[in-house]
Amino acid sequence: MKRAIPVVVLSIAGLIPVWLYQPSAGSSTVQATTPAPSSTSSSSSGSSGSNVVTSSTITTEKGPVQLQVTFDGTKITAVKMLQQPDHPQTTAAVPKLVAETLQAQSADIDTVSGATITSEAYKKSLQATIDDNAKTAATASPSPSSSSSSSSSEQASKTVDGTAVDTEKGTVQVQVTFSGTEITAVRMLQQPNHPQTTAAVPKLIAETLQAQSADIDTVSGATITSGGYKESLQAAIDAKG
Repeated sequence: MKRAIPVVVLSIAGLIPVWLYQPSAGSSTVQATTPAPSSTSSSSSGSSGSNVVTSSTITTEKGPVQLQVTFDGTKITAVKMLQQPDHPQTTAAVPKLVAETLQAQSADIDTVSGATITSEAYKKSLQATIDDNAKTAATASPSPSSSSSSSSSEQASKTVDGTAVDTEKGTVQVQVTFSGTEITAVRMLQQPNHPQTTAAVPKLIAETLQAQSADIDTVSGATITSGGYKESLQAAIDAKG
């Protein structure tokens, strides 16, 4: 019996290292992790061609002026007044300034008579958004697909003359430029020589570029000219096909 006891003790001692070794089996699997692909989403978020730029507020003696300008690449597609002086001359001037901007595609536009202060603040604010958009465009690398699509859209540009509409105030005729299906410019070929017509035309053009159709409001005080304009415009849209 005295010999048997040491044998049993030695056998138990030999098994102890085996028991202690078992828990280490799966430790490397628990510590292994897969990194999240965060950089992919941040780079793709800036790939949109449309860019909306809000200018800083310019304070004038008439009131604050602030613009929000939408660009498609470098092209100005919309201008929205976020702040403007609460003044009748400003209200009358803004549609003219917007129409000239969309026509000129720059801040190199005429000052509206009677609204010099607002016009200058508008042009300064507009130029700031153009500069900001240019910086954004410079940092973005144009993809081959975008450059090919832009060249094809340029090739799709088409100018159509609307019907000459005779009214009791005079003849109204528009010339419309399309880029694909988009109306990009409207030019008056003929219009009545009347102050109310002169004041109404920029508003009609601005509404056309905004609505992208002839479904626009009649300008108060120039109902006859507005009707002739819309008829000539619709004829140009129909002729474009």
